[in-house]
Amino acid sequence: QAQLVESGGGLVQPGGSLRLSCVASGRFFSIKTMGWYRQAPGKQRELVASITGDYSTDYAESVKGRFTISRDNTKNTVYLQMNSLKPEDTAVYYCNAGVFFRINDFRNYWGQGTQVTVSS
Repeated sequence: QAQLVESGGGLVQPGGSLRLSCVASGRFFSIKTMGWYRQAPGKQRELVASITGDYSTDYAESVKGRFTISRDNTKNTVYLQMNSLKPEDTAVYYCNAGVFFRINDFRNYWGQGTQVTVSS
């Protein structure tokens, strides 16, 4: 069993910044890839950024150069630093993690989501 809890969302003006955090807790062997997804009302959930256990990263084209994903494996935490925010970044942001509990026991978990609103 694992739990993911996001924090750091809120209201920010265009051009502003926010940093999201997601902490994974529970009893597990290791966490593989962690990522951030977002979903705006009436739209499909999309991958924003992901990061592997050895810190390889991947970003959606729309956020490259503006967002930075990072992780602290000691704290089982993933971060998303969001700079130069645009109104189109408004969405609920969800943390995701692939967790190994044992050999051949891999499970995917989602956080509850945190609202990010970019508006004047």
